[in-house]
Order: sequence, then structure tokens, then C-alpha cells
Amino acid sequence: MLTSILKFKLGILAQMYLRRYQPVIIGVTGNVGKTSTKEMIGAILKDFKTVRVSAGNLNNDFGIPLTIFGGFDDEYYTNGPSPWFWAKVLWVSFFRLIFNSEYPQALVLEYGADHPGDIKKLVLKYRPHISVITSVGEIPVHVEFFKDADALADEKSNLIKCLTENDFAVLNIEDERVRKMEDRTRAKVITYGQSKNADVWASDLEIQMSETGHPLGVTFKINKGESLAPVKIEGSLGRSQALSAAAATAVGLTLSRNMAEISNSLRSYKGPKGRLKILSGINNSHIIDDTYNASPASTRLALETLREVPALRKIAVLGDMLELGDYSERAHQEIGRLAAQVADVIICVGEQSKHIADSAYQVLPVYVFETSDQAKDKVKELIREHDLILIKGSQSMRMEKIVVEILADPQQASQLLVRQSRRWRSK
Repeated sequence: MLTSILKFKLGILAQMYLRRYQPVIIGVTGNVGKTSTKEMIGAILKDFKTVRVSAGNLNNDFGIPLTIFGGFDDEYYTNGPSPWFWAKVLWVSFFRLIFNSEYPQALVLEYGADHPGDIKKLVLKYRPHISVITSVGEIPVHVEFFKDADALADEKSNLIKCLTENDFAVLNIEDERVRKMEDRTRAKVITYGQSKNADVWASDLEIQMSETGHPLGVTFKINKGESLAPVKIEGSLGRSQALSAAAATAVGLTLSRNMAEISNSLRSYKGPKGRLKILSGINNSHIIDDTYNASPASTRLALETLREVPALRKIAVLGDMLELGDYSERAHQEIGRLAAQVADVIICVGEQSKHIADSAYQVLPVYVFETSDQAKDKVKELIREHDLILIKGSQSMRMEKIVVEILADPQQASQLLVRQSRRWRSK
């Protein structure tokens, strides 16, 4: 009852903000690439508009109002929500609504779909003007609460069903379910991907390596018709960087940015933590930190990234992919078969990851642990000079503990541990 009252009050106040300030709202949803896409959109827009990008996973009835109000992200992630926190949010936000005159010209909001009807309800309160759908996938995360992947895709399509003929829908042409959403909206559709069939596409992806064999980042080109923009992303890897940049470019073009301006703006982009980030490990090893979360599609992408980066030996540390319902066993088995083709050593963490081990143990060395705390010492023991280690798993598996254990820089390890503890206090 109290939760419903709080949702109602937050929703009313947030809608009052939108009516008063009338910002351009860019909505983003999908199962892979949401955060990178949000951050890249923010990087492109900030050079000509004041913009606010939703932090972390503030993507529901509580999180979206916090982004609309602004100024509460740090406290939310540091101390976590509490009755005092929400009372403060309502009082301070109401005061700002009356007395503050400045407000961002654009909001980049994430719309989450944990249960059927979630996005449909959110867009009734906070209708976007530009909607981006990144992916659904064959076995998407959160599918346990939906009949199947098609039902989840239908829910996500509400982000474009609500648009008018003056709005824009940005759709990933590489995802079949997203591509088929084109006829579900009245808005102008812009497709993106890696194919020339898309309106905006990424090409010529290359991994940048240092002279000593250290992965530095990726370069690629973003194309629109005859125009192209070279892009360099430092500190992050993966095809997802190019796809997110293509989606963000499509958004920038709808708001009258040109390709040269977009390329220049993306130079400031550094990439979110825990998403295919490159870190230095012990024994001159290199870490691909992809510990923020895991779905079958994102884990497959992470393993493909591991395959593409040159290294003397490759270790895949893989935790459970959660919230997959009846698809879980099959999904983990498929990941196990792929990991066996890519890695030289596999370390599995969690109950479901045993299915990864079952699919891989006949091909190469496999170690299985119940928790990340149990696994971290073994990972540290196995690392040799110049190894490349991918660490990936769902949030609840706490795979970042393994990253902390094998980082070369103790200060960086301490900072990562503090950041992750704040994140977990907010849950």
C-alpha cells in the first residue's frame, strides 16, 4: 500500500516536471547495449544541449522519476533507498519545481521490462520523443516472467507504439525481433546495425593494440549514405561499441547533428564500468571486465570479443546468467560450447554455470565453484604472464570480486570495491 502511494506521488511530481520544462525525451530499452548507447547519446548531445542521462539501472517507477528530478543518484547508490530518502526526494523536488528555472533540454531515460506491462505503464507517464530499441535476442534476460522471447519483444515494442508521426524510432536491424517492430509505430523509423541495409551502419571495426601487446580499445567507422565518421573508443572492447555508436549517431542525426560533429563528440566517450572494460591484471595480464550483468546475448558477445583479441592464453571466468526461466539449462550449455572454442581455460561460478562446464570439460580444463569468493583464489593462482582473462556473470554472482582480486593496481582495486559495495547497498 505504502509502495503504491509512493509510486503515485513520484509519478505525479515527475509529470509536473515534464509539463513545466518540456525536455526532449530519448527512451532506450533492450537486453544488450543499453548503457553504452545511453552514454554515447549523452556524449553526442552534451555539446549542443544540456542533457541528463539516467544513471545505473534507474529504469522503473522509482528510478525514472529520480532521473527526471535530478541530483539524487549518488545518495541512492551510496546509502540505498529508505523512507527518509524518499521523503527528502519528494520535498526537495517539489521545492525545486517551484523555485528553479534551469532544467536540462534533453533527458536520456532507460525503460525496464522486468514484468509484462512495465514499459506500457511507463510510457503512459513518461512518453519519449525518440525511442531506441537495442535488442531482444533469442533467449533474453528477464524472460522468466514472460511466456517467451516474442512476448518480451512485444512488451519492449511499447516504447515505439506510443510515438507520434513527428517522433523517431531507432531500431537495431541486426535483431530480427526488433527489425520486425517497424510496422508497430507511426513514427519515422531509422535503422542501425553493421549491414549496409541499415540507415546508419558501423564498419571497419578494428582492435587497437599497443606495441607491447596490450589491448587499448577499438576503432570503426559510422556511415550514413555517402557520409562517414571515424570513431575511436579507448578503454573498451567489442562489437557492441560500434553498434551503440551507430544507435547514438541515429539519435544525433534526428536532432540535426552532422557526422563530423558526432565523430568529434564521441572522442570524449570512455565507456561505462563493467562493460567490456580493459584493465591491467597481475603478472602483466589483461582483464576484460564485463561483470555488470549477463544475458545469453551479452555473454556470447563477450566471448566473441575474447576470441578476437590476440593473446598467448585466454581464460574465461563465467558466472550464472540469471532470470532465464525454462531456457536456463539450454542457454548455459550453448555458452559452454562457444567458450570451449574460444578459451584455453574455463572457470565456472554458480549452480547454473555447471551446464557450461558440462558442455566444455571434454575439450579443455574446466574448474567449477559455487561462489565468486570461492573462485577468486583459483583464478589468481592460474594467471600467467600475458594471459587475457574475461570475467562475466549476472549481477547477483558478484563476479567483480574476482576482478578486484587480480587487478595489478591495489588502489584501482580498492576504488572498484567501494563502487560495487555502493551499488549493492542500493538494492
